Amino acid sequence: MSDQMPDSAPQFLTVGEGEAAREIAMLVRPAQAGNGAPALVWLSGYRSDMSGTKAVELDGLAAELGLACIRLDYSGHGLSGGNFGDGTISRWLEEALAVIRHVAPDRVILVGSSMGGWIALRLAQELARQGGMTLDGPKLAGMVLIAPAPDFTSELIEPNLKAKERKSLAERGYFEERSQYSPEPNIYTRALIEDGRKNRVLDGIIETGCPVHILQGMKDADVPHVHAMKLVEHLPADDVVLTFVRDGDHRLSRPGDIALLLSAVKGIIRSSTNRQMPG
Repeated sequence: MSDQMPDSAPQFLTVGEGEAAREIAMLVRPAQAGNGAPALVWLSGYRSDMSGTKAVELDGLAAELGLACIRLDYSGHGLSGGNFGDGTISRWLEEALAVIRHVAPDRVILVGSSMGGWIALRLAQELARQGGMTLDGPKLAGMVLIAPAPDFTSELIEPNLKAKERKSLAERGYFEERSQYSPEPNIYTRALIEDGRKNRVLDGIIETGCPVHILQGMKDADVPHVHAMKLVEHLPADDVVLTFVRDGDHRLSRPGDIALLLSAVKGIIRSSTNRQMPG
């Protein structure tokens, strides 16, 4: 499913230098004139892209409310350049940060699905760190995380590696596993796993400084719902809502799931508006 809106031609931004340079595709919907609400930023999951159902529905909500919406494909995904096998959390985080800084909205609401939830949490840390240093850059107004998978490499993959997968990682630098969603196997590289350890967020308190709404299916075969509960424990300072979908899977793309997502985003928009009001 892809967005057929007339203004949906992708723009490209070069991220990185020399051999590390890659062209990152982005779809940017500008806000309607005078609309000061935060821009919505879509962060896809592993091997997903900005033309998926949830991404398109989020863009549709932005169109309806006159909000800015920023979507991007990480390198090795969708319309972007670069090799998927070179991808790491640090690399994809760098790309998301570069796109946000390029578009330069005043405030953002990050909407991250699966691995995109991990990228969103790392973005919150980087925006706070860089904003504290320079006092400019976008402010984080809120987050909606769908089946978030922070630290999935060290929490969900490494503890469950089979002997033959460890052997493949050691000898070939990657291993493959069958994908439920694609005829192509999932590929996990040694670089991704090693870099994942450097980007851990579940090793201390995460301070986003904004409201967070987590949507989690209880029949998620990829990210168990206890993982979402663990994440909440690491967000003690924030206003966190955790919504369990009893029969929900990992994708949460059914019409009822989409309605929940859009409702959560609207709730964050409302709270960000209220917090901007004096008094």
